[in-house]
Amino acid sequence: MSAHDELYIDGAWTTPASPELFEVISAGTGERIGTVPVGQRADIDRAVAAARAAFDTGPWPRLDPAERGAAIGRLSKALQARSEELAVTISQENGTPIGIGRLAQVLMSTMTLDYYAGLGSDLTLTETRAGMLGPAVVRRRPVGVVGAIVAWNVPLYLSVLKLGPALLAGCTVVLKPAPDAPLSLQLLAEAAAEAELPPGVLNVVPAEREVSEYLVTHPGVDKISFTGSTAAGRRIAALCGERLRRVSLELGGKGAALVLPDVDLDAALPGVLQYGFMLNGQACVAQTRILAPRERYAELVEALLARVAALRVGDPLDEATQLGPLAGARQRERVEEYIRIGRDEGARLAFGGGRPAGLPGGGFYLDPCVFTDVDPGMRIAQEEIFGPVLTVIPYDTVDDAVAIANGTRYGLGGTIWTSDVAAGYALADRIEVGVLGVNMFMLDNTAPFGGVKDSGLGRELGPEALAAYLEYQTVSLPAGAAVPGV
Repeated sequence: MSAHDELYIDGAWTTPASPELFEVISAGTGERIGTVPVGQRADIDRAVAAARAAFDTGPWPRLDPAERGAAIGRLSKALQARSEELAVTISQENGTPIGIGRLAQVLMSTMTLDYYAGLGSDLTLTETRAGMLGPAVVRRRPVGVVGAIVAWNVPLYLSVLKLGPALLAGCTVVLKPAPDAPLSLQLLAEAAAEAELPPGVLNVVPAEREVSEYLVTHPGVDKISFTGSTAAGRRIAALCGERLRRVSLELGGKGAALVLPDVDLDAALPGVLQYGFMLNGQACVAQTRILAPRERYAELVEALLARVAALRVGDPLDEATQLGPLAGARQRERVEEYIRIGRDEGARLAFGGGRPAGLPGGGFYLDPCVFTDVDPGMRIAQEEIFGPVLTVIPYDTVDDAVAIANGTRYGLGGTIWTSDVAAGYALADRIEVGVLGVNMFMLDNTAPFGGVKDSGLGRELGPEALAAYLEYQTVSLPAGAAVPGV
């Protein structure tokens, strides 16, 4: 039991405005595993005031980028020291199998912070250009106070995707965890204190939707960075638009794994399954639509079903588990409703769809599910389900496959599976997504990640992510003037 009754604000653990607590429930057992305070508007006011003071008068935005990078590196080391506790906590919160969680939930997080720590060592934020009359000095300055709102499926990683570039840029942050998975971000706050981030640079306030919206509209906030559903993203974009407030949105997806006719199925299917059932299917980049050439459709389905049947569903803390439970009762009910919709639409439920026997009765387990004979227009092939549900869709020509892959309102991630990497690379240019892999999929720290269409606005990762947290200022000097300090 991990009981927390204080909020991390202004570099200290403080008493919240209300004694009300969120109860955090284990995905694997349904039992309570922790509590955290329910943040109120008054807590947001205090957190924003602390971040505002740290930005307006504190040392953080005035440090050299290399100094901020060193602090980010210390934060990474403090998280690394808690890596097993973080992995176990996140597995309990959202059902990620522990073996996968150590890599995808924790190691990837610290690697991302290390990337931005290293980027600070030679980051230049001021450039002098030969202007039309005299020198033009172009500066990149931190945008200010950032409200960062993250989802429950990858809580630590989503947080550092925002913290790495925001902190390196010189911004200060109010981080709003999801009520379903706040415990790991309490550990993040502990790590921030250990890393000696200056007071107010990072503040952590779990809250319900109404208070989250208050953060989005708070007059002391300069930018919002949000990861979550497309519906919530639309609301946030509208609120920020009314205020001309900077906003970044990483939203939903409906990724397609496009299997080309020349593929070696034995080589490809392990990866297709890995990315299709990524984080138990609870990932915006999960490749849940498998596009199969009609001439190999039966062969692919047979091989796929054999592999799905062999997956071990179980306790997320069991090292042998390959597919864990869903994050909560509401999420499992949502996925089960989509399974019902798929059957009603006329797709064939070829595997799964039920609740496995022999597992803890309070856990939110669901068998992996495969639909075949799926029409691309069906809801199960168009809407983000966010669970272990694959749809196998036949196509006749590569042009048909491209049209199907692009035929949703989303455009986040995708894959192409082929024996000819050069052909896969050429085809990638036709797929309308922000991130695509040939015979693999990954989010690379050195390259931008984000979506098109209803999958969001802006990019995270890579040096490109810094742009979201920086503003340009041009200072023009008279002809013949020397630039001070140059």
